[in-house]
Amino acid sequence: MDLEYLKNKRLLLVDDEQELLNMVVSILKEEGFHSIITAKTVKDAQALADRFQPDMAILDVMLPDGDGFSLMKQLKNKADYPILFLTARGEDEDKLQGLGLGADDYIVKPFLPKELIFRIMAILRRCYKEENPFVKLKNSEIDFDRAEVIKDSKRLTLTAKEYEILSVLYRNCGRIVTIDALCEAAWGQNPFGYENSLMAHIRRIREKIEMDPSHPVSLLTVKGLGYKLVIEGT
Repeated sequence: MDLEYLKNKRLLLVDDEQELLNMVVSILKEEGFHSIITAKTVKDAQALADRFQPDMAILDVMLPDGDGFSLMKQLKNKADYPILFLTARGEDEDKLQGLGLGADDYIVKPFLPKELIFRIMAILRRCYKEENPFVKLKNSEIDFDRAEVIKDSKRLTLTAKEYEILSVLYRNCGRIVTIDALCEAAWGQNPFGYENSLMAHIRRIREKIEMDPSHPVSLLTVKGLGYKLVIEGT
């Protein structure tokens, strides 16, 4: 799945501690999330949710004018999007209450930034699956739903990195995708130093999709710029 597709999702972050809000927003933006809005109270969260229409909410349990459990019920009554609790309330009964009410995950403060991102991405991947097509190339086909390449009646499994790279190339089929853009799609916001790894993945992708990987006709190199995917009928 294209990481950019997930990172474009709208996030609502609710916590009464400004320092915590600033820290989480910084973590999310560093990871490439573009659309984040924050609230400190239940009242503000409700108003912002109506206007902002988030794709996911990250809630504290303890809020000045109510609690996160009640807020989750109110939010889900209007739109059924995923909820993650990020709170200092770490007792088992609190976790069970949150998850029992329909929360998708529950993280106790203090937390590791990477764990937070991992949990958010896992929820988004589960809840927002792209409709990926069956793509015909010159000598093979890509089944994105199964993450497989079909060539000579054989099914070849794509690795996670190969899948991410091919997803970006497909979304821009017929156009040049720069080396930096492909590295960012596969390795995140700091793609510097991954050029050699990208070349190795491109080579393995060609071994799966091309009849003659040394003379590609579907995944082309644009010297000095990047790569482009050519699909049948374009």
